[in-house]
Order: sequence, then structure tokens, then C-alpha cells
Amino acid sequence: MAGPPERVVSINLCTDQLAMLLAAPGQLISVSHLAQDPRSSAMAAEAAGWQANRGKAEDVYLLAPDLVLAGSHTTPATVQMLRRLGIAVEVFSHAAGFADVTAQLLRMGAVLGREAAAAEAVARFEADLAAIATDPAADAPRAALYQAGGWSSGRASLPGEVLAAAGLANVADELGLSAGGFVPLEVLILAAPDLVVSGRPWAGASRAEERAAHPALRDAGRASAALTDRDWVCGLPHLLGPVAAMAELRRKLQAGE
Repeated sequence: MAGPPERVVSINLCTDQLAMLLAAPGQLISVSHLAQDPRSSAMAAEAAGWQANRGKAEDVYLLAPDLVLAGSHTTPATVQMLRRLGIAVEVFSHAAGFADVTAQLLRMGAVLGREAAAAEAVARFEADLAAIATDPAADAPRAALYQAGGWSSGRASLPGEVLAAAGLANVADELGLSAGGFVPLEVLILAAPDLVVSGRPWAGASRAEERAAHPALRDAGRASAALTDRDWVCGLPHLLGPVAAMAELRRKLQAGE
């Protein structure tokens, strides 16, 4: 590619938002439909200003992009088809920690030819994170991230790093699940966490979400909180919001409020 891409299409929720943060005016021409869904996207309001796509190769091709942004979970056949059609595709992996946030901002800046904007975004993120981050103390409140189906994220994950930066100990780490894993409800109750953090339920019925609404779970910790999944799912500067919210919950627990 001779110079910065001029017609960029993103077909992944996380690359949507990274591109929206860094792209030059008019450079990004379409984002995935998930970017406009407030349940999934931390930038749904901003995404309304772009044409939405469904990530299908034939539809993307008709947009005549000179670069497509995809994720590691994007359907491989779609990526392969676009490349066979002569379209450049950059695939971004899912962020697993704060180091990936800065790395992916810098990579997106390089891909879009927006290195200076990316460097500024990284500097702001790192400064803001340093201002609120607190290492868990020996007597730190113990928190459990408990998602649909009983999944609990450990320290070696993006949600786990949010808890750690907020000064909370992670019950999943105590259970030997540093990268996360499924925790039976009984095991979680016996672990007696000080705080149980669960996802906000989506409209409709879901067996996977029923476990997080179990009455026994509501009584498992001294406090509970419902996280907004859209702020936690992608490696974006928006993670600062959950860090600040969890830090405030930690402060209240330590103060006995």
C-alpha cells in the first residue's frame, strides 16, 4: 500500500472502535452493525455516524475498500475471500490485558497512517490509568467476576486486570483459574467473596444467564455489582471507566459502607 488507506471498512466490534478513535475524517467508511448496538459497543452513539455492515465478504467488496479491519474471531472464510479478491485485510487479536490496549492502539495508528494520534491516545490512557490504579493490598476485598454460564475471569485476562488495577483481589486466582474458567455456583458460594460482579442480563430468556440471577448468588457476597459488558469486552481506553467504578466499590467495602 503506497500511502495511508483512504477507504477503510471494519467488520469487527473491537477494530470498529479502535478505528473510530484514530481514523482521519472520511478515512473510515463503514463499521460493523455491532458498533451501533449500545448493549455491545462503548461507542454506539459515535458509530451511528457510519454506514453499518454485516461482515459478509460480498457486501464489503461492494464498498470498494482498500483496507478491511477484522478480528481473530472473524469467520476465516470471509478473510480469505476478501484477500482472494485483492483487498488488504489486517487481523487484530483480542486484547488480553492493558499492555494489549496500548499495543493495539499503536498498531491501528500504524495501519491507518495515524501514528501521532495513536501515540497521543496511548499517552492519555497510560496517564489516566496510573492516576487511578492501585495494587491489591494483603487485606484487599476479594471479588469474583461471575458471568453467564458460570465463567469467572482470572488475573491473566482483561476483566481480571481491571479488578487488579482497582485494588481488588480476584477469587478466580485463589481457585487456580488465572486465565479464567467455569466455577460451579456452590464453589463460588463457599469461597465467600466480598464482591460479586456479574454481567447485565440481555432482554429475553437465557439459561446461561439464569445462574447469575440465582438467589444464592445474590447472598454470596457482601456486595454485588452489574458490569456493563460493552465497557469491558474490547481493549479500549474505555476500560478506565470500569477501573474507576471497581475502585470506588473497593473503597466502600474497605470503609464498611
